[in-house]
Amino acid sequence: MNDCYCTTLSNGLRVVTVPLPHLHSADIAIYLKVGGRNDPPGRTGLSHFLEHMLFRGTADYADSLAIEAAFESLGGGVNAATDADATCFYARIHPRFAEQGLEILASMLLRPRLEGLELERRIIGEEALEDINQEGVEISPDLVMGRLLWPGHPLGEPTIGNLADISRISEQDLRDHLQRWYLPNNAVVVAAGPLQHERIIAAAERCLGEWQSGELPAYRLFENPDATGPVCRLVPDADSQVSMQLAFRACNRFAPELTALKLLRRILAGGGCSRLHLALRERLGLIYSVDASIGSYEETGCLTIDLATAPENLPAVVAATLEELRLLASHPLSEAEFERVQTVFLADLDYSRDSVTEMGIRFGWGTLMGVARSIDEDQRLVKAVTTASLQQLAQQLFKPENRLLAVIGPIDGIDQTALEKLLSQ
Repeated sequence: MNDCYCTTLSNGLRVVTVPLPHLHSADIAIYLKVGGRNDPPGRTGLSHFLEHMLFRGTADYADSLAIEAAFESLGGGVNAATDADATCFYARIHPRFAEQGLEILASMLLRPRLEGLELERRIIGEEALEDINQEGVEISPDLVMGRLLWPGHPLGEPTIGNLADISRISEQDLRDHLQRWYLPNNAVVVAAGPLQHERIIAAAERCLGEWQSGELPAYRLFENPDATGPVCRLVPDADSQVSMQLAFRACNRFAPELTALKLLRRILAGGGCSRLHLALRERLGLIYSVDASIGSYEETGCLTIDLATAPENLPAVVAATLEELRLLASHPLSEAEFERVQTVFLADLDYSRDSVTEMGIRFGWGTLMGVARSIDEDQRLVKAVTTASLQQLAQQLFKPENRLLAVIGPIDGIDQTALEKLLSQ
């Protein structure tokens, strides 16, 4: 059996099915290649706002309650997400109702009412307030770091938008954005579960065949600057801890070293045996938890390390973190550590075969972005990584000029000059 089947309709819409006959649920999604990076100047948050508004009723469903009730009658629910690159509308439902679920999603995209603008504006405004303090200062580490990583570019703006721009978004802005970007040749439908490809294609033809394709606008790519760091930014905020994010510009999503980067992330902060967990928590007792994540875009990427600690512990935490990075760059992994991390990675890939959501993302989002691969292909790439290639990648990433540090919280008493000196070593 194939991992997935893909058919392109006459209007350019790609329809992907992922047959998972051993499972008992289905995931139906429509991905669109439009996100925060495509918001026009002065309208940050427009893509995210439009995503919200498509739940406000359609020509076939009077309001958001009718949409929710329709999905619940199919044994599931509906949700959506917007990030820098894409917007996704998805529903997990019973397999026997997969075609009806697709019909409801199609109604949301093709026949939205776009009513209740001011109510939705208030809701989104409340969501945006979660990332700023009483003085209106951004206190989300991701937002602060985004402006350091991608200065002067939409990738550095919050996907949700800033409050001033959210207040200006009009119904015409929403309709223009819908007409400009919500095109079948800019979209992928994916259905994962115990489903038949032919039936999903027929359903897509019925409910999305009328969707008219068009010419897509161009958008600006980020031009990676020469590494000129280290960069350190402190943001004051009333709290009991400081939140710290240490970031490094990294490869784009098409780069051959991306798999090695994913392994490196796990080595740093991928569980109880990870380097930073052992160093910062188990040996020094300076943190409760540490996380690392990867952002990958078509032209650039990043690796970030996130943690929180008491303000007086910050210099020791930064120093210990940098020491672990230095060790990764100067000494190859032991075979035992490498084999353990590799085994966990390979196992997680196998576990994803049991999730309609993860398989839908793999082949839906992957097809949209041009990076769709089978699990077997990903496992071959993981097995091709060596300790030498990991050490070489660590040497490239963790050099001082590629270090960016954001600290948010009670920063009185924190010596920024001393932090910058640590980052430079």
